[in-house]
Amino acid sequence: MAKVSKNQAAARAAFDGKANLSVEDAVALVKGNVKAKFDETVEIAMNLGVDPRHADQMVRGVVTLPNGTGKHVRVAVFARGPKADEAKAAGAEIVGAEDLLETIQSGKIEFDRCIATPDMMPLVGRLGKILGPRNLMPNPKVGTVTMDVKSAVEAAKGGEVQFKAEKAGVVHAGVGKASFDAAKLAENIRAFVDAVNRAKPSGAKGTYVKKVSISSTMGPGVSLDLASATAQ
Repeated sequence: MAKVSKNQAAARAAFDGKANLSVEDAVALVKGNVKAKFDETVEIAMNLGVDPRHADQMVRGVVTLPNGTGKHVRVAVFARGPKADEAKAAGAEIVGAEDLLETIQSGKIEFDRCIATPDMMPLVGRLGKILGPRNLMPNPKVGTVTMDVKSAVEAAKGGEVQFKAEKAGVVHAGVGKASFDAAKLAENIRAFVDAVNRAKPSGAKGTYVKKVSISSTMGPGVSLDLASATAQ
């Protein structure tokens, strides 16, 4: 049996018996029990009443968090010529074409977001089995296949978060850092929940959002009152 540290035991005790809290109370609880020496990420998980194996029940989208994520996002861009120069000027860490393809195929993936111009997609398509499972495949539906490379790179670095339902119908993402002001975290959480609600697919039946919870990287989770999470 794994040994539980004093900090873990204390955190579990603080969360014990608490559920369906308002966003503000849940944020206060999570922030008040952060013990790690690094700035933990506050993560959100939404259990949805969908089966992503069916195309008409897939939930996917993008949201720009009003207060950013607090994370340095490394961006890779597939582009040539002027568009490659545009990507570099916008702050993309990695820009290339066939050379970038070979780097990724070798197993070296040193980026958090991948963007491509439309003409590069035949090349990028060869990386589907590598980038797809990592949720890094460029997709026009979330703005990562575009000719407006500058805006895409700036959005990625400015707090834009992509989300996609996993097999069990769960959507999760980082919505800020534990060091963020509580009000800013609450605002980010509601913006994320609102975006997932707006992404409700046509095939969703019954209850769409079943549960929403937040946690810090190293801490326990606590569920949110759904009415509070969707209040504007």
